[in-house]
Amino acid sequence: MKSPLERVARAICSAQGLPENTKFEGRPMWESFLPNARGVLQAIRTPSDQMVAAADSLPCSVDTAACWQTMIDAALAEQAG
Repeated sequence: MKSPLERVARAICSAQGLPENTKFEGRPMWESFLPNARGVLQAIRTPSDQMVAAADSLPCSVDTAACWQTMIDAALAEQAG
């Protein structure tokens, strides 16, 4: 399974109309988008009020904002590939 970081980098690469696996400077093209992918994950680290409210409506809710941030932090800590 690909890490969230890799999936975001691949999505950005594809959105730019570039082939994900074509070699660029000896590495797959998508890897050049890893800094952008990290920026995306950083940008969504804090959930919106609507996201928290939606999660809080679940019967087994916890501190959803902290849970979300912990999951994003774990995604940022993962290595792509």
